[in-house]
Amino acid sequence: MRTIEQPSNVLLTQEEMRELIKLAQAGDMEARKQMIEGNTRLVWSIVQRFASRGVELEDLFQIGCIGLMKSVDKFDLSYDVKFSTYAVPMIIGEIQRFLRDDGMVKVSRSIRELNYKIRQVTDEYLKTNEKPPSVSELAEMLGVSQDEILVATDAMRDPASLHEQLFESEGDSITLMDQMKDEKSELPFQYISLKEVLKKLDKREQAIIYLRYYLDLTQTDIAERLGISQVQVSRLEKKILAQLKQWMDTSSNTSSKTKKTVNK
Repeated sequence: MRTIEQPSNVLLTQEEMRELIKLAQAGDMEARKQMIEGNTRLVWSIVQRFASRGVELEDLFQIGCIGLMKSVDKFDLSYDVKFSTYAVPMIIGEIQRFLRDDGMVKVSRSIRELNYKIRQVTDEYLKTNEKPPSVSELAEMLGVSQDEILVATDAMRDPASLHEQLFESEGDSITLMDQMKDEKSELPFQYISLKEVLKKLDKREQAIIYLRYYLDLTQTDIAERLGISQVQVSRLEKKILAQLKQWMDTSSNTSSKTKKTVNK
């Protein structure tokens, strides 16, 4: 069995990296090799984020290195930007594409292509409307049916484990299985409409949730699309999630009290 290449101890400065990138893009293979070896620690740190996805870390590391090499080839030296700022989204994107294409559920090429078009159209729409397009709007823009839009977006999501922890309640872990309705139960699960709760958010907050958890974009990607900093996206995301939790807890408590009143 092959072992994962250990992160290099060689730390390159920004000036050294820019010089190596310039040489690598001019065809210097030794400079290219030094850039790759000098940034394996960056790749490894990103690979760790996907450790629970059921894929060998060595495979993800190799895929991440492909993203790193693409970053070296495509990095624009005319911009005063750190290499890592450009490389991280590229590496993450390469790994995510691998996980989608090599996932447990095989998706046809036509559906993957439609999903890619949906992402592109959504990005363009957000630039001028500050909110994601509806399913009907996407269908009209792409000339397909609403059912095809729903199939394409749902097919590219990762399958959820029944034992995946959703949240904690009074110290106890609540899993997806716990939230499933039991038809034999005397008191079936009282569903909380997340859709109704999301409507309480403003347009920008809805866009952040849509991009982060529906399109699976990074905070850096979202910041670029909304014209704000990654730090602002992080703060807004925490604030939104806390607000959603509060609203859902309130809704759950109200539902519980109503149920007790009916039983009396």
